[in-house]
Amino acid sequence: MKKRAVILTCILSASILLSGSYILPLLNHIAEKETKTVKTYQTASQDEAETDSSEADAGDTEDTDSEKSSKDQTVLDQATIMYEQYNYDEAIKLLKGQKDFTKNKDYMDLAAKCQIAKSSLVEYPLEQITHVFFHTLIEDTSRAFDGDSKSGNYNQVMTTVSEFNKIIQIMYDKGYVLVSPHDMATVNKDGTMSRGKIMVPEGKIPFVLSQDDVSYYHYMDDDGCASKLVLDENGDVKTEYIDADGNVLVGDYDLVPLLDSFIKEHPDFSYHGRKGILAMTGYNGVLGYRTDIAYKTKENLQDDQKKFLDDNPDFDYDQDVKDATKVADAMKAEGWEFASHTWGHMNATERSAEDLETDDKKWKAYVAPILGDTDMVIFAFGADIGDWEGYSSDNPKFQYYKSAGYNYFCNVDSSQYFVQITDQYFRQGRRNLDGYRMYYNPDMLSDLFNVSDVWDSSRPTPVPEM
Repeated sequence: MKKRAVILTCILSASILLSGSYILPLLNHIAEKETKTVKTYQTASQDEAETDSSEADAGDTEDTDSEKSSKDQTVLDQATIMYEQYNYDEAIKLLKGQKDFTKNKDYMDLAAKCQIAKSSLVEYPLEQITHVFFHTLIEDTSRAFDGDSKSGNYNQVMTTVSEFNKIIQIMYDKGYVLVSPHDMATVNKDGTMSRGKIMVPEGKIPFVLSQDDVSYYHYMDDDGCASKLVLDENGDVKTEYIDADGNVLVGDYDLVPLLDSFIKEHPDFSYHGRKGILAMTGYNGVLGYRTDIAYKTKENLQDDQKKFLDDNPDFDYDQDVKDATKVADAMKAEGWEFASHTWGHMNATERSAEDLETDDKKWKAYVAPILGDTDMVIFAFGADIGDWEGYSSDNPKFQYYKSAGYNYFCNVDSSQYFVQITDQYFRQGRRNLDGYRMYYNPDMLSDLFNVSDVWDSSRPTPVPEM
């Protein structure tokens, strides 16, 4: 009886879709970021399918069978990914936008599946969404933990590639799904904030992920970490990594390409195509490219910047800016977001509002043109501009950031959840998944994973205390 009921339900859903008499209302407004994400799934064949019929008929020859098959497969692939990532409205919109929707059984079947799956979604409590973060991942622990003056810091605040891969797999197996702060709160036209709504299948657990300082600073050279983000021959974002023998390799050696590859294999780990957030400084450039203006003007250079320019006499500043921009654009098209980590990695608690304003103007001048504008600040050192109770309207630091277009703020908080959503700002605490937290507070991570299951045995112990 149960099997017959399921079959009848599916037949009924398909019939309803075919008649066009009932479809759940499509989104009236699509946030700008989500629109960009959807565009990554669109192809020329889809655009052609959505043109006016009189335009399409003007001198066009009919598609050959192979061309139709290729188009159908492309549209189905796109809609299937949307379906797997819980973006049912957009999948239905894409499918129904095809001229042959009512004649294509595959389109109608998938649209019916989306309709049924959407009816079972539940709203997840926003105040129970955790936010985890990492720094640059360590690929070669023998070089990172070689006993020099930097080893202790790496051991404290970094995570190894091995640990990251295990953490992500365990969280996926537990039902965790990547979301964005932009899903949790939205900005209204008048600059006020409203609560968002995250709808997921029962048992799924939304979470936010970010990575700090993805600039591959000079001090990290030859310490077993990736050296920059690049585009490979397929246009995919990968990392350049220089091994102990000096060989330059391109592959999955840091968080961005590792997560991209994981989601390609497990698309249901991402909600509506979301990836993570990169919290970016600018004083050494971005993404491994030396894009700060000091490298061009050669004024006020630090010693490591001078050494870089001496070691690279053919350095082309403008080309580095172009290359970094291409990588950033490719990342945004795939669901990645960027946040300000302040240009100079400033302690926002200790510095004055005037200092933060001066710093932010550098970020907007030398970082935003490459990464794009952002409305998120992820505070360096986790050093916030207000206490746990919230930001007051007379707080000069908050006043500046709000006037400068920032609405989302993240500090560091070891508790499982710390979320504040007001009509003026969104605020969330982040949990560090690094050597220090795993060694000294493993129980505080038990909702995510058991530290004993992920711990990299090549880490020196004890981990230095902060």
